[in-house]
Amino acid sequence: MYILVWTAHFTRAAKNFAKRHPELKKKVANILRDLEKDPFQPHLKYHYLGGKYKGMQAISITDSYRISMTVMITEKEILLFDIGPHDEVYR
Repeated sequence: MYILVWTAHFTRAAKNFAKRHPELKKKVANILRDLEKDPFQPHLKYHYLGGKYKGMQAISITDSYRISMTVMITEKEILLFDIGPHDEVYR
């Protein structure tokens, strides 16, 4: 089991995301629950990022929306950084 650590930016972004996309609220809650259990589950589409985001990872909510994060395997923590459209998360 991992501990999800919500950064201040992620908390604000998640609130805004929920307001803009109420139809995805339940899906995001389920994804966060699954992420807490095991971030490497295939349906989460866990992937490493490159370039200026090297060292970070992301998971997919849908084809258009992502959650960016850093997984600290040794401490079993997942730092959540951003949630939103693909192009905005990777700005």
